[in-house]
Amino acid sequence: MKHLSLEDFDTLYNQYGPMVLRRCRFLLKDEDKALDAMQDVFVRLIERKEKISNICSSFMYTMATNVCLNKIRADKLRSGPEFDVIAEIVEDHVSSLQEDKIDSSILLDCIFSKRDSKDRQIAVLYYVDDYTLEETAEKMNMSVSGVRKRLSKLKEFAKSM
Repeated sequence: MKHLSLEDFDTLYNQYGPMVLRRCRFLLKDEDKALDAMQDVFVRLIERKEKISNICSSFMYTMATNVCLNKIRADKLRSGPEFDVIAEIVEDHVSSLQEDKIDSSILLDCIFSKRDSKDRQIAVLYYVDDYTLEETAEKMNMSVSGVRKRLSKLKEFAKSM
């Protein structure tokens, strides 16, 4: 297996350079980027000369395609979406969250306005503060079954609304 020598690169560049450049121009749609990509293709050949033994046009075409696609991906990652687009998305999300909070607040006020104030305290301890049934019962000076029964009735009441 004969490895590529530096003298072979002059021949390869003359033979495949125009094809690689055409491919890069087609994919990148920018002359400067295409020239950079073509150079990257041949630099990679030099870097991997010990591993490469046979080079054909399809190998060079594939290599040029991969280099260009990597450049396109990198450019998209670097540039990211425009600031205006990000600001609009954040604004929509925040207003949506505020609407959800208002809707939830109204719903909770409706639910708890018709219930014992102890139910609200139990619900806050259990659902908001993440207390266990035992901890909630202890805080409320109730039995665990009493807390469970109130939470169950509260769920049924909320579903019926």
